[in-house]
Amino acid sequence: MFVRTRLAIVAMLAIVALSACTKSSAAPPAAESPTTTNSESPPATVTTTTVPPARERLDLSYSSQSPSQQLDLHLPATGNGPFPVVVWIHGGGWERGDRHLSPQGPQQAVIEAGYAVASVDYRLSHEAVFPAQIQDVKGAVRYLRANATTLGLDATRIGVWGDSAGGHLAALLGTSGDVAAFDDPVLGNIGVSSRVQAVVDWYGPASFATFDSQLTQDHCTKRIAGKESVESRLIGDAVAARPDLARAASPVTYVSADDPPFLIEHGRDDCVVPWQQSDELAKALTTATGASNSTLVVFEHAQHGGNDFVDAANMARVVAFFDTHLR
Repeated sequence: MFVRTRLAIVAMLAIVALSACTKSSAAPPAAESPTTTNSESPPATVTTTTVPPARERLDLSYSSQSPSQQLDLHLPATGNGPFPVVVWIHGGGWERGDRHLSPQGPQQAVIEAGYAVASVDYRLSHEAVFPAQIQDVKGAVRYLRANATTLGLDATRIGVWGDSAGGHLAALLGTSGDVAAFDDPVLGNIGVSSRVQAVVDWYGPASFATFDSQLTQDHCTKRIAGKESVESRLIGDAVAARPDLARAASPVTYVSADDPPFLIEHGRDDCVVPWQQSDELAKALTTATGASNSTLVVFEHAQHGGNDFVDAANMARVVAFFDTHLR
């Protein structure tokens, strides 16, 4: 029964993917080549020196189907690479937000620890409904891996990290490595793997089917089943009316034994995304991949974000997690 259900979901996703994509098939532009300088004296002993890679590469197009399909790449201040990569996915209810990082943002701790950070934009729900968002972030991963040598990156060590809606996409990227319908060939670099080696999920939705019952349990007033919710706008119809689409957009649907390690963090007082979403995902991952492959941290008095997530102690935890799995 599980196999038939999974096949049905994948088949449905293929249909949704075709309706969500544009018809253009242009490949993303190639990344810039690293610059070299040549010594001119003496002529008999010419040497070639590789210039360190640019520390910021902004507005890189990972596909050409939408202006939204861009990323900014930030490299550590020292070293020539190849650097392990952390893909940052912003939140905003899948309908707002962008890739631009604050100089004081938590991502800086990861850059200072020696990682490249690729901050990714993706099509928001007013431009295209699900699965466009996960197809975009997978397209970004394929672009980074295909152009790793030019960009100074290590194609074998790519992690992902996101908050809220970005946490949902990070988790979905981690659990759907074997879901072909999410790798849209129109976005380019098809045949290059979009799998990641580590996932940090900050308070992201994991199971739309159980969302409202968990909110009720926590005495929260928000509900997502109606067509006015951001979750419904993501899938293009009311969550209550389309449980098939709601299940297709839920990271827990795709949990399997080959999923990468997860660090999942949530606030117990979160009434935007109930903390039980992360608990549900962590339990599913533990069952499928083993207890050592999934870590859940619940901050007792935190809400939807806040200082508990970005303070020095927790950023040290995030960096240590990436060090364990990407070094």
